[in-house]
Amino acid sequence: MEEEGEMRIAIRRVRPGCDLPLPEYASDGAAGADLRACLAEPLVIAAGATALVPTGFAIAVPAGWEAQIRPRSGLALRHAVSLANTPGTIDSDYRGEVQIIVINHGQEPFKIEHGMRIAQLVVAPVAHVRWEEREELPETTRGAGGFGSTGH
Repeated sequence: MEEEGEMRIAIRRVRPGCDLPLPEYASDGAAGADLRACLAEPLVIAAGATALVPTGFAIAVPAGWEAQIRPRSGLALRHAVSLANTPGTIDSDYRGEVQIIVINHGQEPFKIEHGMRIAQLVVAPVAHVRWEEREELPETTRGAGGFGSTGH
């Protein structure tokens, strides 16, 4: 039975022998579900390098939604490890394996082992828009000011 605020998303294991738990929330208030590395052997990412890390599963995100892949704050703080494209987007029509582009911003190599929590997944609604080209846009107080123009 679905609880209020809960949706169901189909998930399929795509790597034989990958015995990891499904994505899971670390606490009741967590916005993101932890994603784990599905590896046959440890993967070392050199300082300044990136690597594609498999999770071992594919998902079916419902139409009108996306799955966002975000970094884990603990890895960023302690090891300067993040994601190269953050947030990454899994579109509702993608059915391939969820893989994470991990980047090592640190000074030392970083080792990822099988089962390590490497990212988090947040499911969010997506609005599709119809673009209406215009010669002028409505005026605002801010106007075209950007990149710190509001003083904040």
